[in-house]
Amino acid sequence: MDYIEANQADRNRSKDMYELIGDTGTNFLSLHKSALADGAISKKQKDLTALAIAVATKCEGCINSHVKDAVANGATIEEIAETVEVAILMSGGPGIVYGGKAIEAAKQYLNQK
Repeated sequence: MDYIEANQADRNRSKDMYELIGDTGTNFLSLHKSALADGAISKKQKDLTALAIAVATKCEGCINSHVKDAVANGATIEEIAETVEVAILMSGGPGIVYGGKAIEAAKQYLNQK
């Protein structure tokens, strides 16, 4: 799977949807921006936390998006792998499958740099 291409397709679909759903989309984007902003915890750490939750809840689009953003904010493959370890701890077998997707996506984004 080409995670870089898939991420762009997800973003394009989301953009189209946000135009149709008005305030709900605007408010979600505002929440997303606020929740992931640097604070006492860095944006990178927040994206890694979101990644662990995405793996545990099996959300491929979220995995892809948070890997992309974590890498853009300096995350290493080792940090992504340890995040996946925590997700596996919290979700069991499905964490293995979706954690593998996160690792593959991270490799693609890191190779793009």
